[in-house]
Formats: sequence, structure tokens, C-alpha cells
Amino acid sequence: MAIICPTITATSKALYQNQMNDVAKFAKRIHVDLADGVFAPTKLVDPKDAWWPVGITADVHLMYETSRPFLKDLIALEPHMIILHAESVGNFYELAKTIRSNGIKVGIALLEATPVSKIRQAIDDIDHVLIFSGDLGYFGGHANLSLLQKVTEIKRYNASVEIGWDGGINESNIHKLVLGGVDVLNVGGAIHLSKNPTKAYNKLKALAESST
Repeated sequence: MAIICPTITATSKALYQNQMNDVAKFAKRIHVDLADGVFAPTKLVDPKDAWWPVGITADVHLMYETSRPFLKDLIALEPHMIILHAESVGNFYELAKTIRSNGIKVGIALLEATPVSKIRQAIDDIDHVLIFSGDLGYFGGHANLSLLQKVTEIKRYNASVEIGWDGGINESNIHKLVLGGVDVLNVGGAIHLSKNPTKAYNKLKALAESST
């Protein structure tokens, strides 16, 4: 069954706290965006300032040019998963080994222009592939549904890998995304920019469940 996973995308500690407090009321799994202002144009909160309430399952999406210097702090937070970018600098196998040796799952994100072939050789070492269709470091963006072809290709290589989607998810396209094979729908603006985040989350959750 597809999961609605609210996204935390915050440029300050105060905003981070506000967003976290909002989604912690209803979500069991969340997606925390961290960006360096280099790989992604927006600088988001520092990894040392990231946190989540006890009982929340947290995936950390690391939009960094170089990830290794920040792994120690992230691992100490004991997230469910750390998602690296296929386009970042560094040896993926070494990073994945470090992450997994600490009991944390490994994800890889693909920007719109990045082909699945980029991760083909490493697919058996990946727990989750994030199809990215948004704007790095911002809420909103357009859900480019043509990217669903990547889901089909990924599943040919590894049928059991979890597929996530980030960017432009809303009530009008969630049905197609779920039917297209997306397992985890990371939703930012459609929840946080709503007048009633709880109601928005519950509506999206119901739509996702009815699509499976």
C-alpha cells in the first residue's frame, strides 16, 4: 500500500520545528530534506539541528555535493533511511556500506535528467529509489508523470526495491502515481501550504489507499 510521507523542508530551526510539530500530529513516517546551498540552491537546516519525535520513522534526503562529512551526525540521529543523490560526489559503495553497517537503510535519488542506467550496477545495494520531479530545496514543483517510466525500468532490475516520488504531488495526480508503481509519496506543499494540514494529509492518504 502506498504511503503518504510528509516532507520537512525548512530554512531555519524555527520553521523546521513548526513543520515538524504540524506533521507529527498525524504522520508515522516523514521525509526530512537537508540541502547544502551548493548541490541544491537553497541552504536548509544543518544536520546537527535535525530531529524528530520518538516513534516517528524518518527518512533523510541529503541534497549535498559531498555527503561523507555529514554522515556521522546523521547516523547518530538513527534515521530509518538516508537517501543520497546519484549526482553527488563520492564513492556510493563506501557510503552505503557505512550507512548500512549502522542498521540504516540506503536510498538513492535521481534528478529528472538522470537516467536509471546511472544506478544500474548498484541497484542490488539500494533499498529505495527516489524519483525526483521537484525543485531542489523548495516546496511545490511539477509532477512530471513521464518519469514514471523510470519506475518500470527500476523494477526490471530490482523488483523488491521501494520507489519514492518527490515533487508536485496533489489530489489530481496521486492516483496515477500510485498506479504507476510509487510506494512512498513525499508530500510538501500540498500539506504544509494547506489551511488544514491534517485534513489535507487524510485526504491524500484516502486517495492513495483507494488507488491500490
